[in-house]
Amino acid sequence: MLKDIRTLDSKELHDEVVAMGEKPFRAKQLEDWVWSKSAGSFEEMTSLSKNFREELAEKFSLKRIELSEQQISRDGTVKCAFKVDTVKPGDLNIIEGVLIPTKSRTTACISSQVGCSLACDFCATGRLKLMKNLTAAEMYDQVEMIATIARERERSNLSNIVYMGMGEPLLNYKHVLESVKRICGTPGLGMSPRRITISTAGIAKAIKRLGDDEVKFNLALSLHAANDKKRSEIMAINDSNNLDSLAEALIYFHEKTGSRVTFEYIIFRDFNDCIE
Repeated sequence: MLKDIRTLDSKELHDEVVAMGEKPFRAKQLEDWVWSKSAGSFEEMTSLSKNFREELAEKFSLKRIELSEQQISRDGTVKCAFKVDTVKPGDLNIIEGVLIPTKSRTTACISSQVGCSLACDFCATGRLKLMKNLTAAEMYDQVEMIATIARERERSNLSNIVYMGMGEPLLNYKHVLESVKRICGTPGLGMSPRRITISTAGIAKAIKRLGDDEVKFNLALSLHAANDKKRSEIMAINDSNNLDSLAEALIYFHEKTGSRVTFEYIIFRDFNDCIE
């Protein structure tokens, strides 16, 4: 199986290009085609020589996720189904991303995993087993494709990105941070990290790690209950990451990064809708 060229960082790509006998500036051109121009094949990279493109195709793969379906709501929200490669035959190969347009902002909501291991009671994805961690490129593609839809439908650029789709982002830590780097980078989409929010069900150790890594994006905690007993009833992750540990981790994260922390709270009748 050919190596996906989008798994290479800038230095690795530079080294590969030079090893193939090309001048170093070709690496920048190639990186621009792969990320900023979102080329779907090496053949599209017309500023590169035909021989170089053929050599690249023999050595690397370049495959983007596929937009397979769109559902448009009356309020303008666009739900997108994307096809991705599977790890095992028979696994689910569909992930969801959403374009959410409002008067004040245009937001892309993206997935970080196929399925999820946390099994929160209120989450449809939690009924699926975890089948795959998405690569940084697969998350980047969701943003790029939703951004294209936003420009076509709303005549607007994306103003915000939220990792609130399928999966738990902090259980795909490395690839999620790589995707943010590409989304914010040049070559890339040039988005400010302050306009990106990562949503988590609450993994205290990983939240502290974000603080140590001094990330610049924002964090949202999926809270949904004000005490451990009730939260554990609907979110099994709370048994190993209780509210005290999460409070400590979130304070640590904010002190280290200065980034915003928000709380998500779904109100369930007669469960978490009273003052406690």
